Amino acid sequence: MYQSSIPQRGHLPVAPRGESPVSVIGAGIAGAWQALLFAQAGHPVTLHERSDQAMMLSTSHWAGGMLAPYCESEVAEPIISRLGLRALDLWRRELPDTPFNGSLVVAHARDRGDFERFAKRTSGHRRLDARGLAELEPSLEGRFRDALFFADEGHVEPRRVLPKLHERIVAAGGTIKFNSEPGPDDIEGIVIDCRGLSARDTQSELRGVKGELILIETDEVKLARPVRLIHPRWPLYVIPREDNLFMLGATSIEAEDTGVSVRSALELLGAAYAVHPAFAEARIVEFGSGLRPAFPDNLPRICIANNRISVNGLYRHGFLIAPTLAELTLAYVDQGRIDNEVMQCV
Repeated sequence: MYQSSIPQRGHLPVAPRGESPVSVIGAGIAGAWQALLFAQAGHPVTLHERSDQAMMLSTSHWAGGMLAPYCESEVAEPIISRLGLRALDLWRRELPDTPFNGSLVVAHARDRGDFERFAKRTSGHRRLDARGLAELEPSLEGRFRDALFFADEGHVEPRRVLPKLHERIVAAGGTIKFNSEPGPDDIEGIVIDCRGLSARDTQSELRGVKGELILIETDEVKLARPVRLIHPRWPLYVIPREDNLFMLGATSIEAEDTGVSVRSALELLGAAYAVHPAFAEARIVEFGSGLRPAFPDNLPRICIANNRISVNGLYRHGFLIAPTLAELTLAYVDQGRIDNEVMQCV
């Protein structure tokens, strides 16, 4: 999994296990996994979060929570698949109740070419005919002639899983301080900066990529797994939540406002209707958007400058790759290991 090399400038001496205090700034999905793995390894950990326990200021609050490394390989770099596949094991290990019911990709006849292209560019799936799809998701009976089933993928509900991760951090001996917003240079010891876009004071190349979502409620449709509908511009997905809720999302817009555009709302709602007409009678519960932190190449980076480590640029893959990035950071601090595809010493 790791690519090792001799660290250059910015090398942090290997820390004796359990003796080096670690401060993590940002309790979203990236920071939560960092704090959890470091606390479990015996480090005294303090996790700082600028918002309160509701995490309304966190990008993770507005995320889809899809754990789909095979589907993402259609457009993402191979490194995302590598990090994501390892992360599936970590999710299973730390939160065994994580739903791994797979995911589905479907398309209407007019988008057949894009559907076949998606199938060729991805792996880890098997093709279902209409009957097989209906057996897997009875609500979709008669809706599509076939589907791609990615059986090993999963999904989480961000607003439910983040509190679970926070509880596990405390159970492992860590401390969480909400309404706390220190800068990386305000704290002594090892500091792991997971502030996302707020870290532009030290990483000016970061940009925000808006992801919009709509939350709807209906008891007329039942789904056990995310459904991606092939779209001419991007795959649109419907993710089942608890209590008859469904999240509609998938937009990636190069803008840093936090509103939901009329165009996006129409496309998201139209996608839901295209998956199942019963969604037309669903109740709209919430519109919202989050700004995902991204570097120019849309790839994550772990930047090391002595005892300051920045974990950022997770783009639209935060929930998918955050566990593996935390594992890599811990392996560096405790064992001096470096992953050359992800880490930079500055």
